[in-house]
Formats: sequence, structure tokens, C-alpha cells
Amino acid sequence: MADRVHPRDSPPDSAEFAQPGQSQVTPVAPPPSEKPAPPLETYVIQLPKDQVYRTPPPENARRYDQYTRRNNRRCRFCCCFCWLLGLIFILAVLIGIAAGILYLVYRPEAPSYSIERIAIKGVNISSPSSTAAAMSPEFDVTVKADNPNDKIGIRYEKDSSAEIFFNGARLCNGVLPAFYQPSNNVTVFMTALKGKEVELRSEDGRALWEALTKRKVPLTVKLRAPVRIKVGSVKTWKITVKVNCDVTVNKLTVQAKIGSRHCDYGVDLW
Repeated sequence: MADRVHPRDSPPDSAEFAQPGQSQVTPVAPPPSEKPAPPLETYVIQLPKDQVYRTPPPENARRYDQYTRRNNRRCRFCCCFCWLLGLIFILAVLIGIAAGILYLVYRPEAPSYSIERIAIKGVNISSPSSTAAAMSPEFDVTVKADNPNDKIGIRYEKDSSAEIFFNGARLCNGVLPAFYQPSNNVTVFMTALKGKEVELRSEDGRALWEALTKRKVPLTVKLRAPVRIKVGSVKTWKITVKVNCDVTVNKLTVQAKIGSRHCDYGVDLW
């Protein structure tokens, strides 16, 4: 007896033939495939060989040459300026070191000045009205200069000046003697100052008469002297010494005596 052949059945549907108590499985569709990114585009630019320049074209050669020269000049200027600043800095450091060494070795001290005596001639005031007349006063001023330095000398040069003022009005003027003052020395010298046809304003005349009656005539003495400092065999450049002294005298005669005095002094290095 021949076997019965059954036709091949299609696979059973999972939902239809699921056993009781089992969960149904739903098939998941595969994700859609992503589109591939388009390839990057590449451009090739070709230039004719005669347009590839190693040197600027003739129409731009002059401009290129000017630009190059300007840059070269700027670079050279910057280099020179940097070198100059460096040299100035080095010189300043060396000068500072030398000055410090000199100060430690010589210990310089400023000289001092004072007015010791004033003898006055040519001022004849007997009444307030006589102050309005023209005067030709003469002042003999005695000055004391003290140099306290141990190893430094002072040479007083020519072209000096000396003036005496009352209430801002100049009464006379003259010059100081030229001399050399060694170290640790006190020098007393006299200078003659003269005025010619000096006329005081009315208010200055009244002030002078009132000062005479009080026996306190204020005067201002201004001295200017160019000097050279000598250290060993080395001399400095000219330095101007400036001395301003405020003094009072009891009368305007040869026997005048100084009541009070105060001097300020300074220097101009250049």
C-alpha cells in the first residue's frame, strides 16, 4: 500500500498557531538603509605657465620695489633705535656706578657762604623827600666762603655777578674775584659794588625812610659765580653757584652793622 504524500504546508502563522499562554511575537522590519554621503568635490585650477610669476610683472615692479625698500628702511631704523637705547642704558649704568664710587671715596659736602660786613657810601638820606633824588651808592661787601671737603678744591671763574636790592629795586652791582679755594679752607674776600643814578619809586622811598627810622633796613644780596670742582687732577665743567642772602643793617653808612642774616644757596649743573 503506497504511502500518502502530503503537499508541503506553508509555515504556520505564529499568531495563528501560538499556543495558549504564550506571548505573540511581532516581527520588526529592518531599518531603512541610510543614504551614503556624497563625495567631496575637488576643484583643480590650472593656470597657464606664462601666468605663474616668480617676480612681479613689469606693471607692478615699481610698486613692489618701493614696498620692499620701505620695509627694509623700517627694519634698519628699528634695529638702530634698539642699539641706541641699549648703549644709552649701558652708559647710564656706568655713569651711575662711577658716581657712586666717587661719592664713597670723596664724600663731597656743599660749601657754605655768609655776608660778614657791608660798608655803604653815597646814600645820603636826611628826610623823606631826599629819597626821591637820584643816588650813586657804593657797597663794599665782605663774603665768607667755607669749603669743608677733605679732597675737593673749588676754582671760582670769571663772569660772576653780585647785586644788592632793596624792596625789589636794584641799588648796585659788580663782580666777584676769581680765585682757587683748596680743600678744608675758609676764604674771606671783599667785592665793591656800585650803582649810578639810582632813582627809587615814591613808595620805595617811603619804605626806605621808615626802615631807617627803625634802624632795620632789609637788603637782598644775590651772588652768581661759575666754578669748577677739582678732584685730584680732574676738573669738572663749569657749575654756577647761586647765593641769595637776606640781611638787615642799622644804617646806610660805612659804619653799618648787620643785624640779621640768612643765606640760601644752590647750583646749576648745566
